[in-house]
Amino acid sequence: MQDLNLQVTTGVAKTGVVALLDTGKPGPTIALRADIDGLPVTENTNLPFASKAMGEFDGNQAGVMHACGHDTHIAMLMGAATVLTQMKEQLRGKIKFIFQPAEEGAPAGEVGGAEIMVKEGVLKNPNVDVIFGLHISSDKDVGTVHYREGGIMAAVDPFKVVVKGKQSHGAYPWLSADPIVTSAQIIMGLQTIVSREVELIDSAAVVSIGKITGGNRSNIIPNEVEMIGKIRSLNPDTREHIHEAVHRKVNAIAASMNATAEVTLPLDYQYPITYNKPELMQEMLPVLKETAGQENVKLTKAVTGAEDFSFFQEKVPGLYLFVGGKSRDIPASEAPGHHTPEFKIDESGMALGVKLLSNLTIDYMKNH
Repeated sequence: MQDLNLQVTTGVAKTGVVALLDTGKPGPTIALRADIDGLPVTENTNLPFASKAMGEFDGNQAGVMHACGHDTHIAMLMGAATVLTQMKEQLRGKIKFIFQPAEEGAPAGEVGGAEIMVKEGVLKNPNVDVIFGLHISSDKDVGTVHYREGGIMAAVDPFKVVVKGKQSHGAYPWLSADPIVTSAQIIMGLQTIVSREVELIDSAAVVSIGKITGGNRSNIIPNEVEMIGKIRSLNPDTREHIHEAVHRKVNAIAASMNATAEVTLPLDYQYPITYNKPELMQEMLPVLKETAGQENVKLTKAVTGAEDFSFFQEKVPGLYLFVGGKSRDIPASEAPGHHTPEFKIDESGMALGVKLLSNLTIDYMKNH
């Protein structure tokens, strides 16, 4: 970035880099973001640049691999920075190039990612008016761009439930208030939030319990059970309703079993909804069609996975898009999945990413 004579700041949110292009002329400030982190995955591809690196994760040795395509995100943003810097005299306003660490999550006991970048002021000095981001997809055709207005990726809200009953010998369950049976009923009750209370025709939602801990012997009904789970939602109203319903269901079921329960929600972190503001999406949709060709611009379904780009969108309007990275001669069913050792993409897909980031910036500057 320094070779482009940009104003470069390092050490943002620990290992992030932010570069500023100032045209010297009045206009909007546009941010372009790429996530830069890898994953603890041992690469198993035949690529000449396949990672051989090893590192430590949670105290264990693990491979280090760009198993989600963030290296291509870096390359696409570097490409856009090069293009836009060369066009500096034709532009007005400012552009922030944000290279963000820890999208996949910070190491245990640490904080990081977009949330910390926002807290450190990455959207200020100068104040950002709009932000654009892309993610490459190994199962979508090269040359295509996939969009959705409104929620495109889910909010994630981890939660914990502690059920407290009364311990007894397993031979005399009538002397207990059984937290294991209570927990089983709570788990089933939580599933009815989505199936019976959420308007699924409007947006998807998920309530899952992923871990249950309780008891230590087969002949003892324990005093306490702990469960942890996650809520995923794509609509702010749905998210609020599910939060209320979790508390309501858990407490009512526990009371019906002569037990008590404590709900901690959120547990330790939250990701907001990755939300493409409808007005901005409609404004920029012609740019997608002009850049990729109308036949290559695809309305996509929402994804119940999460993305911390959402923390930027909480503060300023933003668009998050998916760019195809699969060779057209490979069926989607055979494309290597993200977060797997075999993950790879067709590098020709990065060209469209560079063009999209550049053209979105140029068009927004022109019209604002």
